Amino acid sequence: MEIRAQAKFVHISPQKVRLVTRAIKDKKVDEALGALQFIPKKAARLVRRLVESAVANASQRSQVDVDSLFIKRAYVDGGPSLKRFMSRAMGRVNRIVKRTSHITVVLDEK
Repeated sequence: MEIRAQAKFVHISPQKVRLVTRAIKDKKVDEALGALQFIPKKAARLVRRLVESAVANASQRSQVDVDSLFIKRAYVDGGPSLKRFMSRAMGRVNRIVKRTSHITVVLDEK
């Protein structure tokens, strides 16, 4: 039985979060949480909270054994981008794109 948790409109680039989610795919939940604790990135903290949320969702179901859960899928989709402009020399303008992410973690039992 699959258990999902999602975080939408997170203010971080999808490329930065994908670096972290690749590190935890196909691992047991306790191994993934241990690994995320020592990855020195902002995305690791966000993904860790999401995995903990998915485990909490699983504990609400009586037929799921929380100790046998593993991360079946962890993927990141791009959300809407905020477009901003920064003034430059000689009347020019540079465009700044502030990206957002939709992070999804899917757990399953072994």
